[in-house]
Amino acid sequence: MFFLYQIIITLTLIFSPLIIFFRILKKKEDKKRYKEKFCFPSKKRISGNLIWFHGSSVGELLSILPLVQELEKNKSINQILITTSTLSSAQIFKKFNFKKTVHQFFPIDSIFFSYKFLNYWKPTIAIFIESEIWPSIFKIINKKKIPLTLLNARITKKTFDKWRGVKKFSNSVFQNISIAYPQNEETFNYLKKLNVSKVKKIGNLKFFNNQQSKFTKLDKIFLKNINPKKVWCASSTHPGEEIICANTHIKLKKKYKNLLTIIIPRHIHRVSKIVDEIKGLDLNIVLHSSKPKKLNNTDIYLVDTYGETKKFYQSSNIVFMGKSISGNGGQNPLEPTNLGSTVLYGPHVDNFKDTYKLLNKLKIAYKVNGVKSLTQSIDKLITNPNNKKNYLKIAKIGKKILNETKDEINSLFNNEIKKT
Repeated sequence: MFFLYQIIITLTLIFSPLIIFFRILKKKEDKKRYKEKFCFPSKKRISGNLIWFHGSSVGELLSILPLVQELEKNKSINQILITTSTLSSAQIFKKFNFKKTVHQFFPIDSIFFSYKFLNYWKPTIAIFIESEIWPSIFKIINKKKIPLTLLNARITKKTFDKWRGVKKFSNSVFQNISIAYPQNEETFNYLKKLNVSKVKKIGNLKFFNNQQSKFTKLDKIFLKNINPKKVWCASSTHPGEEIICANTHIKLKKKYKNLLTIIIPRHIHRVSKIVDEIKGLDLNIVLHSSKPKKLNNTDIYLVDTYGETKKFYQSSNIVFMGKSISGNGGQNPLEPTNLGSTVLYGPHVDNFKDTYKLLNKLKIAYKVNGVKSLTQSIDKLITNPNNKKNYLKIAKIGKKILNETKDEINSLFNNEIKKT
């Protein structure tokens, strides 16, 4: 199976110039930095000990930044390397002023590039975030006897079933992990079944995120327009959920004449279909991309651009998280709750059930099943906004998780440098 994986990677390499070219045209790649993916570094490796973090994109990056800020205080750590795979995450990184930390793009997962990357950066320990499992570089990390940590690990049932379907291959991959810190109970059990040698519970790092507000500034005109309105937001919606939200708006508007419903679909290629559906209900719909100067008679404000979701969480104290009624698995509710929003969610949140269970207990999240219960919940929250003290409880949990994680990483790092 590993041989087949290498064939797929080789084919990717053959077509990579073409892939990179089209990604640059679509502004998904940095034309000045794409060579980093082929192990041509743009930053220098300074002498001394280095911790390497790898996360896929923006979410993973933001989840570790508070931790990185803490680790920079460790005088034994000379440099911290963060790799990601997306342009958006690289742009976010630029907004921070780190003393020891540099960013590079993650290399293509071939044996050759894995050796080249590790020979240049020579990490003291390697830390991969959430679901980042890369067979080639894991293998070479193990060969070089570099401790490999899976931090804030997240494995869904679907992912677990795929790995179990190739059991021999999965064993060869997961045995390279020295220690894993799962973000929930489900992942803890899956990692044990995947034969990770050491699995330790701490909690979800995303409970502590003091960085989101840096990227949530909305246009002043928009903020002025929504100021007199009652606003609620439906985020990461999937097919069938937009019409539920629109019907909820109709019911609520009988009581709240100045109501504004913001809908942020998970996939914006569906926007034209959503517009047709909602217009059939005789509602006034405005697209975010049209940059409207006034929203006087607007019922539905449809966000048809990527990368701006978090901005809208601050405009509403009430957020319905999609992929939970007509979808399957749910979406991460911690982004809106970290910004002070109360979350409503449907019955299908298997991918985040531990998180929703805790938020429900803290009275920050409430379950709904359809138009009727969604309408009732929003009405109640408009009339009686959630107690802000509840959000301080999240901050307290998050701080505890951050401190425990910092202590664990410092311990792993210090144990390793004692060997050298």
